[in-house]
Amino acid sequence: MKKAFIVMVLLILAGIAVAEENVPVVDAHIGACATTVTVLDSGGKPVYNAKISVDIRYGFLGIRKMSLEVGTNIEGKATLAGLPEKSKNPLEFQVTSGSLSKKVLVDIAAKCKDAIQVILGGQ
Repeated sequence: MKKAFIVMVLLILAGIAVAEENVPVVDAHIGACATTVTVLDSGGKPVYNAKISVDIRYGFLGIRKMSLEVGTNIEGKATLAGLPEKSKNPLEFQVTSGSLSKKVLVDIAAKCKDAIQVILGGQ
């Protein structure tokens, strides 16, 4: 009985260690596209709490405008969902962490439901 208890505790601890960190999601509720952004530093390590923001123009003649912002989790990941399937211009994602900043253009029509990787502090 003691062995069974120890095995059960070890399995529970192993499950906790393997559990993936929840990825923060912000949803625009405009369309069906989503982009998962992974932010890394120049050494290839995930950047925690990097801010990812984007301004979206949509609707007839792009009259409507929405601004979204989300922070990354401990794995450097965040998801922007509900993005429009079509956009006249590529979406410009602004990624910042501390004094580091980078702009990334994404053609949402070509990369609907895609993942992008951003390296801060590098080329």
